Amino acid sequence: MAAINDVAAYILQACGPMSAMKLQKLCYYAYGYHLAWEERPLFPERFEAWANGPVSPRLYRCHRGRFQLNAGDIPGDPAALDEGEQESVDMVLAGLGGYTAHQLSTMTHNEAPWVNARKRAGAVLLERSSEELLDEEIFEFFDALTAANADGEEEV
Repeated sequence: MAAINDVAAYILQACGPMSAMKLQKLCYYAYGYHLAWEERPLFPERFEAWANGPVSPRLYRCHRGRFQLNAGDIPGDPAALDEGEQESVDMVLAGLGGYTAHQLSTMTHNEAPWVNARKRAGAVLLERSSEELLDEEIFEFFDALTAANADGEEEV
C-alpha cells in the first residue's frame, strides 16, 4: 500500500504545479474513489474535517507554509503505487483534475463524510476541527456515487 506522500508525489508528477489545497483535495477524492472501487484504502493516513474541507495532517506537514507545489516538492515515491492505485488516481485526475482548489473544496462541503465529521466535532463555519472522516462514511458516499452512474461504468 502506498503512503499519502507517494500519492501526492504521483499527482504532482502527473499534473504539474498546483496549490497545496488542490493537492489535498485530489488526494482525498483519490482515496474515496479508490476505497469504493477497490474496497481497500489507497493509503493508511486519515483525513480531518478542517474548515476548507478534508485535509491529511501528514501531507499538510510536508507543505505547510507553501501555497504552490511542484513535482518533487513532496517527499514521496510515485512508483510506490501499484497498478490498481495508479488506475484509481488517474481516473480521479481525468475527472476532477481540471477543477480549481476552491471548486473541489466547495464540493467537499456538500458531501456527507466532511459534513458528518464537522457535526460530530460541533464545528461551525471556519472553526478549526481535527475530527477524522470515517472510512465507513467515505466508502458509503463514494460507493453510492459510483453506483448512481447511469451507464454502469465507473466514472468520476
